[in-house]
Amino acid sequence: MLNIFTLAHGRLVQEEIESLEELSRFHPIWVDLESPTVEEKRWIKQYYGLSIPEDAMDEDIEESARFYEEDNGELHIRSDFLIADEDEPRTVRVAFILNQHNQDLKSRGVLFSIHDEDVPVFRLLRLRARRAPGLLEDAKEVLLKLFDADAEYSADTLENIYDQLELAGKKVLSEDVTDSLAGEVLAAIARQEDLNGRIRRNVMDTRRAVSFMMRSRMLNAEQFEEARQILRDIESLDNHTAFLFDKINFLMDATVGFININQNKIIKIFSVASVALLPPTLIASIYGMNFQFMPELNMGWGYPMALGLMLASALVPMWYFRRRGWLK
Repeated sequence: MLNIFTLAHGRLVQEEIESLEELSRFHPIWVDLESPTVEEKRWIKQYYGLSIPEDAMDEDIEESARFYEEDNGELHIRSDFLIADEDEPRTVRVAFILNQHNQDLKSRGVLFSIHDEDVPVFRLLRLRARRAPGLLEDAKEVLLKLFDADAEYSADTLENIYDQLELAGKKVLSEDVTDSLAGEVLAAIARQEDLNGRIRRNVMDTRRAVSFMMRSRMLNAEQFEEARQILRDIESLDNHTAFLFDKINFLMDATVGFININQNKIIKIFSVASVALLPPTLIASIYGMNFQFMPELNMGWGYPMALGLMLASALVPMWYFRRRGWLK
């Protein structure tokens, strides 16, 4: 899908492109390619003189090779953007290409973004840019605002993680924690831990991308200060993810502790039963010995006496354990 965005009265406007000839009608600041077809890539190459690398969205690219500047003045940035899907949280690799210096190419001053699926941060920025005139001025501003929106999206997701952990904490600290409830809580905590880890990796990636933009000297003074503010926001997000990891570890330990308590209760019941049945077993073993002279064997009350003795020897330990509160 080929999306072209232009500025009209300070607002971001999306234009529909259905052929190569229609590209000449517009002067965009942002060209977004979502799962681009071979034909769309050909249009971009023919009109803008831009060749999209085959490995633009490759996940196996080394970290050091994701940020670089070509000899023709093209700036290449590959960054990951978070998708906080409830069922399958993930990150999407986005390749940015920006030509700031080469005036011989029509791609000068146009930001190109290439990705495989829709990114929530992109939708968020487009919505803001349509409603807020003057939010975007040029292609560099678009790229900077995307990273700013990405940091804000991560912050919103962290708040949601905190809310989910609060709900899990209330369940764990309730009076009766069953094994099934503890299992549900552990699964919920594990999901939030995975999402929190993805956010931490995402903000680290955003920090590297913004730092690269600052080092490349492509930003003016106002944009440079905005980039510094983004880095400060990311630093606070990094601290918050560390706090959430501590909270997750506490809830994990508490939940596992309640599971161990429930298991100990079961083991305690078996232990009490074993101790209570030990005296009757001893009595039965004594009268089961094959000695010739055992007076009680020839007496009429010997059998009832043995049964009564075994019953009493079982009830006395049970009464003692109950009095001490060990059967609760």
